[in-house]
Amino acid sequence: MTAAEFQRIASTIPAQPGIYKYFDARNELLYVGKAKHLRKRISSYFAKTFTSYKTHELVQRTARIEFTIVNSEQDAFLLENSLIKQFQPRFNINLKDDKSYPFIVIKNEPFPRVFLTRRRTDDGSEYLGPYTSVKKVRELLQFIRQTIQLRTCSLHLSEKNIRKGRFKVCLEYHLGNCKGPCEGLQSDNDYKEGLVQLKNLLRGNLAPVIRHFKEEMKVYVQQLAFEKADAVKKKIEFLENYQSRSVVANTRTGNTDVFTILKEKDVASINYLMVRNGAIIQTHTSRAEAQLDETAEEILLYAIARIRADFNSDASEIAVPFALDYPGQGIKVTVPKGGDRKKLLDLSLKNAAYFIEELKNKARLQLGAAKKDKIKVLEQVQDDLQLQELPVHIECFDNSNFQGSYPVSAMVCFKNGEPSKKDYRHFNVKTVEGINDFATMKEVVYRRYKRLKEEQEPLPQLVIIDGGKGQLSAAMEALTKLGLQGHTTLVGLAKNEEDLFFSGDKESLKLPYNSSSLKLIRRIRDEVHRFGITFHRQKRSKGTFKNGLEEIKGIGQTTAALLLKEFRSLKNIKEIIRQGKGEIEIGKVIGITKARIIIRYFAEKNSLQLSESENPLLEGRGGVKKWGPDRNPAPFLKSNIL
Repeated sequence: MTAAEFQRIASTIPAQPGIYKYFDARNELLYVGKAKHLRKRISSYFAKTFTSYKTHELVQRTARIEFTIVNSEQDAFLLENSLIKQFQPRFNINLKDDKSYPFIVIKNEPFPRVFLTRRRTDDGSEYLGPYTSVKKVRELLQFIRQTIQLRTCSLHLSEKNIRKGRFKVCLEYHLGNCKGPCEGLQSDNDYKEGLVQLKNLLRGNLAPVIRHFKEEMKVYVQQLAFEKADAVKKKIEFLENYQSRSVVANTRTGNTDVFTILKEKDVASINYLMVRNGAIIQTHTSRAEAQLDETAEEILLYAIARIRADFNSDASEIAVPFALDYPGQGIKVTVPKGGDRKKLLDLSLKNAAYFIEELKNKARLQLGAAKKDKIKVLEQVQDDLQLQELPVHIECFDNSNFQGSYPVSAMVCFKNGEPSKKDYRHFNVKTVEGINDFATMKEVVYRRYKRLKEEQEPLPQLVIIDGGKGQLSAAMEALTKLGLQGHTTLVGLAKNEEDLFFSGDKESLKLPYNSSSLKLIRRIRDEVHRFGITFHRQKRSKGTFKNGLEEIKGIGQTTAALLLKEFRSLKNIKEIIRQGKGEIEIGKVIGITKARIIIRYFAEKNSLQLSESENPLLEGRGGVKKWGPDRNPAPFLKSNIL
């Protein structure tokens, strides 16, 4: 959409808060954004010079704009995040967080079971989480079972089944891990009290849990049940030890969500710490990709809303490294300068930095592994072809033509096993008349290495000629003429059999079909084909190729193409004219007027020899006569109108 096109609809955009959606011509959603003032925000896209290619591309692709008015900026913020998460438009920030995180579910059933799951179903069960590590969730569940007595069996503990005595207590009961609700030894209310303690524990709220066990221990002491009191005391000590290991800030910190961001170019690392009662109970780091040069503030604002929704956070305070205009109602945004919150912020920043460094290390390892793999392939090529040097520099030549006409050549260059596109070259054939693959190959190879020799540039260790022995011999002649024989290795690649030929050898070398050497050579061959054909098509589409018909005044490229399509070659057209069928046959394709222009042109060029018996347009008798500049065929052409 151009600025002029936008101006026609600008006045219809409301001056109110809301969200806007950009669609392309195929009705695909490209981008979702929010704004305090829709008209001003959308207009800004069409009224400025973009430094970002992506933003310019977005505006160019936009064919339709939709908007939705909302009551407040907060509503716009929430709606934007919801739409981005649902549709994932290609030009929006891409938060790389596609994992399926585990939850702890409290099943909706009598005496609810508590277990790990990745699937959330709408069955009335309560889901706590998500958690970022399955291992940690399993450890947490083990800790819960050591602290709170809940059943682990899958029995259907309905009131009717328990009353009829259908079940018997298992080993878990005798070990003290379950209170035996299956035999009616535990009441529903007592079991629910255990679930309350579980929820407090999972939320990091350990104080009520410890208080509950202390009261229980006092009851056992009063009853002189010292063994039970000692078991409860061990649970209290376990919880207090767990709390001392978990707390990284003062418990007065309360419930806080801590977010930090590190941005390098278009990639950002966002770390999240869920702090409850001074204990970090969740940590998570996401990778975000900016699409339209979004600032760190914009990325973090989007990430906070997304992550808080994913982790069901209800914290009323958010700690961030810089001021943010977060639109959530009742949410306090702080930028800590000292104290416990600053310690938490520094810890979060350390995690974000570690994540960025891990991404870099991973990329370096992958690059290093890829380089090692490429070196192994090149070593295999060296071994298979018995090369004196490792072929870190390989070049490949190929000729292209169109139905036997308009020859061109192409050369691709591979360095360290990868395309070096800045070294690719196209060649327009200069010295060869007609179609002669051998002469063409000799010309382009000579031109390529003559230039490298003059510029004192290094020669490739391996040169591949896409063709048989004839093209290989022609290329070798070019190198010999330059005095470069022995400075590089030339091989010919047969087009069909994929056999390799060396100059002077009678037998070809056939590499195993799935060998790494042949795969690389095949890849280079396919690349030179692609590069050469693309060049040929570009030249044809631009009308760079000229033929004898296009040289005729009044005959354009389209007309020439029609004639070549119909008659296949210029030679056939000349033959039709020589036989006196020019006006009839050519006229059927392009009309009589243009047919006469072509006939007159070849007559004036003295390029046809027509006998009187073969062409009724010629006057006189006997012998062969020529049309030349001194003969004007116009009167005779005029008399031959059908």
